[in-house]
Amino acid sequence: MMAMTNLTDTMLNPADSETRLNLQFNNRFVRELPADPDMENVRRQVLGACYSFVNPTQVRAPYLIAYSPEMATDIGLSADDCEDEWFTQVFAGNEQLAGMQPHAQCYGGHQFGNWAGQLGDGRAINLGEVPDQHGILQTLQLKGAGETPYSRSADGLAVLRSSVREFLCSEAMFHLGIPTTRALSLIGTGEQVMRDMFYDGRPKSEPGAVVCRVAPSFLRIGSYEIFSARQDVENLKKLVDFTICHHFPHLGEPNHETYLRWFREVCERSAKLVVDWMRVGFVHGVLNTDNTSILGLTIDYGPYGWIDDYDPDWTPNTTDADLKRYRFGHQAQIMQWNLLQLGNALYPLINESEPLRQILNDFVDDYTQKWQQMRADKLGLKQYHEASDKALNQRLQHILLLTETDMTLFYRQLAELPCESDTITDAELLSIIEVAWYAPKSVSQNDKTEIVAWLRQYQLRVREEGTSDAERKKAMNLINPKYVLRNYLAQQAIERAEKGDFSEIKTLLNVLRHPYDEQPAYQEYANKRPEWARHKPGCSMLSCSS
Repeated sequence: MMAMTNLTDTMLNPADSETRLNLQFNNRFVRELPADPDMENVRRQVLGACYSFVNPTQVRAPYLIAYSPEMATDIGLSADDCEDEWFTQVFAGNEQLAGMQPHAQCYGGHQFGNWAGQLGDGRAINLGEVPDQHGILQTLQLKGAGETPYSRSADGLAVLRSSVREFLCSEAMFHLGIPTTRALSLIGTGEQVMRDMFYDGRPKSEPGAVVCRVAPSFLRIGSYEIFSARQDVENLKKLVDFTICHHFPHLGEPNHETYLRWFREVCERSAKLVVDWMRVGFVHGVLNTDNTSILGLTIDYGPYGWIDDYDPDWTPNTTDADLKRYRFGHQAQIMQWNLLQLGNALYPLINESEPLRQILNDFVDDYTQKWQQMRADKLGLKQYHEASDKALNQRLQHILLLTETDMTLFYRQLAELPCESDTITDAELLSIIEVAWYAPKSVSQNDKTEIVAWLRQYQLRVREEGTSDAERKKAMNLINPKYVLRNYLAQQAIERAEKGDFSEIKTLLNVLRHPYDEQPAYQEYANKRPEWARHKPGCSMLSCSS
């Protein structure tokens, strides 16, 4: 690879890379899989390779905005390490540590249901793999680090607003207990990036930034699709075997039966992931096959969103506003469709359609069972009982749609509902949950009557299980978060950051570390979306521009 030129004003001693930020790299991905032999960083079709070597683009004046203490500790970095100038230079892409082998992955994908051909890491550059405290290798990846052979017509850079959202949401999802890629650092580049945020022909300069993302692997369904689409069965097999050997070793040596067991486990992990999203009200927003992790992780935080008022048809993606392909209530169906594309990609290794079809059919039952138990858990019920709980949940969805109801607040308030006795009045019942309504004065008497009827039905169901109010509240508050990264909260942090004030990013990072706790000092971060944020850009729907 070509030597890198340091553009920073303060020159650092290259020898320090041997001793500072003591990360030990073990880059099995580049060691065991085929590389692109062309070392030139120009946009092109890359054939017969899983990745291309490429160096990050140098930036002129990088500065540290924030880092995740938990993620840093997990890979052996201290607070002093993260606050050192070397950390900023390395994770802005200006310096390299010994053992790093920067590269961009090659993959394809279906976008909005259509085959898009080669995509690849257009603005992400993997630095290498390091062991975490459990001995699991974690890939360090810079997002927004410049052009790669897969950048197509883009510049490979990222703006501050999208980088803030990725950094915060990655860590928020981790602390919610949802499988996700992580974020180590958020670094400003000191340079401006031109973006057309609204795709309306009015681009403007925005502050640039780089996020260091962390995951055991950034392989996605599109990583396998690209080889299958090109009828490159040899490299498809190499990649599948690599994946099984290193990320699913419990399945045994790769062979025909192992491939089927692997496909089943990918489907099972994916089903669990979507159930987790539904539990907390998260909408991915752009669930293309190139944004679907093979490990069952939430990956690629673009125009995601959090349900404020409960609406199964809501999508956070402006590009998806008409078709609503990626809407909240449709995520399981889209995940199954994506897994179908993975099954199609694996067919050359299986040469049988029936076992693949059966696994995809089983996805429906698996997801349904997980989803039903999740719904029971959210209500503080020990088990889901089809005879009673199907109607209970159908009726619940109905009452959530009678008036704009904040999903997060509703479930937290429901935990406060007394169920051990039936002496509470209708008015007292409503007073407990009306804090979750966006327009309480507009709720009709007929709607209130329906809501009370459901609350009474719920109380009776709880009493049937004999669960005390204290026990139920504790269980519900462990699964129903009080704090989520509402879009307006992220936008407020972005607006301050664009003015040079990063305090709100750090406050949100701290609040979101404990999403299930009460945190009285941060009560304002649990409030429902204010009216001024209903249609404000960045607070409701978002574009893919980053």
